Amino acid sequence: KKLRHSIIAVLFAISGLICWCGISQVISNSVSSAFANAFSIPPIVTTVVLVVLSAVIVLRKDATVKSLDVIVPIMAVCYFVMTVIIIAVNFRQLPAVLGRIFSEAFGLRQVAAGGFGAVLMNGVKRGLFSNEAGSGSAASCDDPVKMGFVQALGVLIDTVVICSCTAFMMLLAPANVTTGLTGMDLLQAAAQYHLGSFGVVFIAITLALFSFSTFIGILFYARSNVAYLFGNCWCYQTAYKIVALVMLFIGGLAAYTTVWDLGDVGVGLMTIFNLIALYPMGGQALNALKKAGK
Repeated sequence: KKLRHSIIAVLFAISGLICWCGISQVISNSVSSAFANAFSIPPIVTTVVLVVLSAVIVLRKDATVKSLDVIVPIMAVCYFVMTVIIIAVNFRQLPAVLGRIFSEAFGLRQVAAGGFGAVLMNGVKRGLFSNEAGSGSAASCDDPVKMGFVQALGVLIDTVVICSCTAFMMLLAPANVTTGLTGMDLLQAAAQYHLGSFGVVFIAITLALFSFSTFIGILFYARSNVAYLFGNCWCYQTAYKIVALVMLFIGGLAAYTTVWDLGDVGVGLMTIFNLIALYPMGGQALNALKKAGK
């Protein structure tokens, strides 16, 4: 049977595949950096092991790791509790931290230098990358209104709560501990300051578990995109998995500042094309919301 395509849907599907290749790079880059800091393991070793384990899992038909369904939520709760304890112990510093956040985000120096726009743009990119709200990457539900509320709750928990806890943990560390550091080096330096060597190891292990579940999840999302573009054929599905594994390898060895670009481009294009498709259906969405409220 010949596939029927629309231009917007094709562009959205291609953007999704680009985005998830970019996320694969971010995953391996973060894990290799975390294990280098925690266990002094060279990035090439961590990357090779990560790619091999991922290949063993994802190249099987209907690949899944059910144990992660239990382990990852537990680790997420532990991480949240850990950051809340750190914030509670250092609660006297919170006013100074909040003042620093607002002064550096909205200060006259930043506005004059164009820093406000850069901060705003970077915040949008990282926020969209963390929850993919509005990008249409996970849109399958029997009730669109319920799905909308669930996704809104996901943004609150993921970006507002978890990301803010992480930011506070880093900002509550002295400047001499974190100055000049970025990415995983910055997070683990802050964790080491607050919790000692345990914090560095905990971040590395938690991140590795999150990464496995994320990588499997994005390949699950990619299946429908590949099927739409080329047909639900084993050879095409496997080809994309191999491409994703290659990107996983490249990301583990690349510089931190370069691995985000592909993912940012992909998720940005996904969101644009998704919003174009959603705009004509805005009236239907509002009617569904009104009916649900009755």
